Amino acid sequence: MEQDRSIRVIIADDHSVVREGLRAILERAGFDVVGEATNGREAIEKTETLRPDVVLMDIRMPDVDGLQALAHIKERAPETSVIILTTYTNPGYLAQAIASGATGYLTKESSPSQIVGAIRAAVAGDQLLDRSVLEMALRSVASTPPPKADDLIEPLTEQEEMVLRLIAAGLNNEEIARTLSITVNTVKTHVRHIFQKLGVSDRTQAAVWAVRHGLG
Repeated sequence: MEQDRSIRVIIADDHSVVREGLRAILERAGFDVVGEATNGREAIEKTETLRPDVVLMDIRMPDVDGLQALAHIKERAPETSVIILTTYTNPGYLAQAIASGATGYLTKESSPSQIVGAIRAAVAGDQLLDRSVLEMALRSVASTPPPKADDLIEPLTEQEEMVLRLIAAGLNNEEIARTLSITVNTVKTHVRHIFQKLGVSDRTQAAVWAVRHGLG
């Protein structure tokens, strides 16, 4: 689709057949696959150089694994969204991925449409994780202290704080609009401002910030 052509993606997986299959799926959907990585170290280097919108990342990779690479990528390229795509459904991996900065977490049993939809959602700032999955991940995150350099770029307004609390509760834009009796477009504007002020790239990490700071 034409509107997806500006969405730049890096695929990080140590299996060539997986990378080739994902590239075919994503290019058919209209995404621009700007690079591939066979391990976490390559994923970090290529993300720094190419600055994609999204990295689709496996966990078990040689040299540097996906979770280690994720933490480095979010430190060096915080505007890039990282979606974990793995064989493993381990709740511990999920919690660690979300705590380290992942936007979403998919298994390799996901359909092509789910993978494509997740990338679109990440770039659009839409809800990516199922509410129950988000709640499970945030329970583990709640006991994790915020990073030392985690100050707000600019204070949240009262309504932005309300929207952030609802994001942390797993509500989507339409649900937030109904709850606060405002328009969906107003919610989208608030969400965009929240991302900017928190220095995050997506709803999942906004929810993590909220929980770590007692707003979730």
